[in-house]
Amino acid sequence: MTMSTTFPARSLGSAASAAAAPVVPAHSRLRPLGLHEVRITGGFWGERQRINAAHTLGHVLGRLESEGWLPNFDRAAAGTLPAGRRGREFSDSEVYKYLEAAAWEIGRSDDAQLEATLRSVVARVAAAQESDGYLNTRFGRPGQQPRWSDLEWGHELYCLGHLFQAAVARERTRPGADDGLLGIARRAADLVCEVFGPGGIPAVCGHPEVETALAELARVTGDERYRAQAELFIERRGHETLRDIEFGRTYFQDDVPVRDADALAGHAVRANYLAAGAVDVAVDAGDDELLGALRGQWARTRGRRTYITGGQGSHHQDEAFGDDWELPPDRAYSETCAGIASIMFSWRLLLAEGDAAYADLIERTLYNVVATSPAADGRSFFYANTLHQRVPGVEADPDGTSPRASSSLRAPWFEVSCCPPNVARTLASLDAYVATADGDGVQLHQYAPAEIRTVLPDGRVVSLDVGTAYPADGLVRVVVAEDAGGAWTLSLRVPEWAEGARLRVRDAAGTVLDDDAVSLGRAEVRRDFRAGEVVELELPMAPRLVAPDPRIDAVRGCVAVERGPEVLALESTDLPGGADVGRAAIADDAEPVERDGRVWLRVGLRPDESDGWPYGDPHGHGAVAADTGELVPLVAYHDWANRGPSTMRVWLPVE
Repeated sequence: MTMSTTFPARSLGSAASAAAAPVVPAHSRLRPLGLHEVRITGGFWGERQRINAAHTLGHVLGRLESEGWLPNFDRAAAGTLPAGRRGREFSDSEVYKYLEAAAWEIGRSDDAQLEATLRSVVARVAAAQESDGYLNTRFGRPGQQPRWSDLEWGHELYCLGHLFQAAVARERTRPGADDGLLGIARRAADLVCEVFGPGGIPAVCGHPEVETALAELARVTGDERYRAQAELFIERRGHETLRDIEFGRTYFQDDVPVRDADALAGHAVRANYLAAGAVDVAVDAGDDELLGALRGQWARTRGRRTYITGGQGSHHQDEAFGDDWELPPDRAYSETCAGIASIMFSWRLLLAEGDAAYADLIERTLYNVVATSPAADGRSFFYANTLHQRVPGVEADPDGTSPRASSSLRAPWFEVSCCPPNVARTLASLDAYVATADGDGVQLHQYAPAEIRTVLPDGRVVSLDVGTAYPADGLVRVVVAEDAGGAWTLSLRVPEWAEGARLRVRDAAGTVLDDDAVSLGRAEVRRDFRAGEVVELELPMAPRLVAPDPRIDAVRGCVAVERGPEVLALESTDLPGGADVGRAAIADDAEPVERDGRVWLRVGLRPDESDGWPYGDPHGHGAVAADTGELVPLVAYHDWANRGPSTMRVWLPVE
């Protein structure tokens, strides 16, 4: 069968070949479609991928050079460390995340200049690797701490995990590349198995990450030692192999075995990375007990410990989850990396079980955490993502480095700069999170203009072109590009907020064959599709008020506004005279309206009283009457702070 495609020349993904994707389970209900099978062609995410490729990757590499984190490898190769080493103990990992992002971007675009850059960086990394495979610029040399001497804080295994994931990305997008990256990773992984395997050091890394990386390295190489080591790390976790610290062992997830936990707890990035790796282990080992435990942890975490944005982590001091319902908007830490790690966890469960709820949380987190972090030009970032900014932020020095993760405006770089390269690798690989396949057809999970070309297990080719302006509007048009030769099923996710969605099927002439309301979750069409036929999903996009569970004390009596997958925010920039959003409230009968491409809400302002005792008559603090205030435009939360310093809030008091 002849195929029509605009993809760069390469082999077509099939049911029998590994996808060019971050996650390729040995066994799963759904098979991920990788970069060779799905191409985002424009729209909301296509524009962000363009900026990522054109600006963010170069910005990250420039900072890795200027901050000295990449030159650390040169010093290691020259034997001059520890003199001149710069950056925190985990700075090596940012180089590896850059390599992973570059590998995915090369897989998308065949960028020859980026290919040369990647090879140059790999060569510098290779030169620093020791003869037994050890690779770290912070430990192990004369004048440095010994290897593996600080498993609580040293991040040696964490850094290697990101190295392994970079090698996986490279091998899946350019199998057999002669740059040496996979060999570097395998030598280091062999050492990890030797040092931490049965009879070795009976401990784990203070920052989980190596677990999921070893699982994927096993999948890409076929070496079962790596999977076994990942499983061993998962089983050791929670048995107090790490020293206690002021935050407690919960911070490291080393207080309760993974199988016994009922929710994610402790440092939010660590917790999600660990859970993602545990799903990998459970799926490949056929461990239904472990998978069931993780399913329960995901459900409770989503239901009780996740912000409306999809963000996770409500403690600043330890970047950690709070207790159930502890979700203060003004103290939301909601680290960008925690959002990315949450997507990793949800995606693995989606592949394993197929439940649309996992894709719903991924969508929420993508639009309201991942898309929020980078500025419009892709050169500055939020590390933490508050839901209520009480004081106008301070413009960051474009040439400086922020010493604080919770900077008040997007900053070009941080002393702990895990988020920028994490955003870069996520956007570069985002095509692989759009769709999956199974024995009966194709499933769409995220909506963007895209081309999909894949092969079902029986050899039939499925060719689809997706057209949509989502989330600007709710119409998703899926055009069948060519006959597949027999009936198959197209499945489209109906988001949890999309009550009233409709599904239409048109023939090649445009005649409507079916037009039905569909339930939340999944809408399926099974037929012998012909070239030119169209399936249309119409999602209701009217703005809506959302109330919190009353057990979330911090926002009781407030509402938020959503439109489609986007959370909206009130920014002082749009209030009369730039008034502080802390004065804002809405009447209990206020309703959002949409006009001129924006969502508007009637907002009243309390008197600006700054003195006096702040407690007393419950009706005496300037309640807002229903007929007061004026219509004010709201901003998509991911776009806030793009117009200079401001105050902002997502949850609005109702009076």
